Amino acid sequence: MNDAELMIIASEARKNAYVPYSGFRVGAAVLAKSGKVYTGCNVESASFGATNCAERVALQKAVSEGEREFLALAVVGDAKMTMPCGICRQVISELAPEVRVLVGEEESYQVFTPASLLPHAFGPEDLL
Repeated sequence: MNDAELMIIASEARKNAYVPYSGFRVGAAVLAKSGKVYTGCNVESASFGATNCAERVALQKAVSEGEREFLALAVVGDAKMTMPCGICRQVISELAPEVRVLVGEEESYQVFTPASLLPHAFGPEDLL
């Protein structure tokens, strides 16, 4: 699967967003090393702390199915460049430290590394 195809899948996932408060839809698609793609969308809650972002939904679905290695994570939102939030950057850095993060629109996107999105990320080694 190429990057453009993954961006299209993320854009399609965005349609499932549950956003009664912000009205801002985000979709994500993560390509596991196994070749399987997992999608996510943002799911809001009136208790804002319980809200989940599309990136975390996609990664957590993949991890819950046994995936541990990822090649690319596409993020498409209602804005031209919908960057992952701070919490998502932390989760991406921890669960998929080598993933290529694609951010933008179906036809136009930029590629980032987790380290460029969150330098000095907190990890398991910091718990010792």
